Amino acid sequence: MSGGSREPGRTVTSKVLALLGAFDAAHPQLTLTDLARRSGVPLSTAHRLVTELEEWQALSRDPDGRLRVGLRLWELGQLAPDRLLGLAHPWLQELFVTTGENVHLAVRDGLEVLYVDKVYGRRAVPIVSRTGGRLPMHPTGVGKALLAYEPDWFVKSYLARKLERPTRHTITEPGRLARELAAVRAQGYALTYEEMTLGSCSAAAPILVDGRAVAAVGIVVASRRARELPRLIDPLLNAAAGIAKANPPASGSGP
Repeated sequence: MSGGSREPGRTVTSKVLALLGAFDAAHPQLTLTDLARRSGVPLSTAHRLVTELEEWQALSRDPDGRLRVGLRLWELGQLAPDRLLGLAHPWLQELFVTTGENVHLAVRDGLEVLYVDKVYGRRAVPIVSRTGGRLPMHPTGVGKALLAYEPDWFVKSYLARKLERPTRHTITEPGRLARELAAVRAQGYALTYEEMTLGSCSAAAPILVDGRAVAAVGIVVASRRARELPRLIDPLLNAAAGIAKANPPASGSGP
């Protein structure tokens, strides 16, 4: 036993982290039972630790009794340095003003895209992406833009998996998807047509720094306006290039 824990191999710290890690974009609110189940922490232990986390405002409780991440954690999160976000946000705002469409910024995290910023308006088409949310790479515009610039070994490994198919339009055939990624590299941007969500299409461009895609910026439009995607490519590429230029590689950094 470690850290005074009654469970072999698990410290109190590991349990607290497991509890906090149980929340994600798909599960922003959890009952205590669900929190214990998702974290793998026994219910009695979860109850005790949650009480302490609530006192510290790391967790808060909704009127219906469900738990969510508290303001104290949000405050701490704002202290985390993120140079890319600071540099990219003005460009996202300008792209939104220019196009009037939902704009988002994403990075690769493992085999998924993590949405780290978003600018949107109430008249723009609703989209499933949300800041802090994750989606598969292959059915999303930003995911394709990032995947196209990954090393060959990574792409081959990704395509060898059983790929999720959120809609009937999602491309999951490895050969066809590989050809799409080659087209993305050739033209500098990716397009999707109802591959992630029925009713929406997207265009996305990688933010290339020293030849590496550090992030991708995307635009989403309603499927009925898919023919308008071509007019959005130039402002999209301009925004991606502007972010890349403002974010030079760090001195001495590796690939």
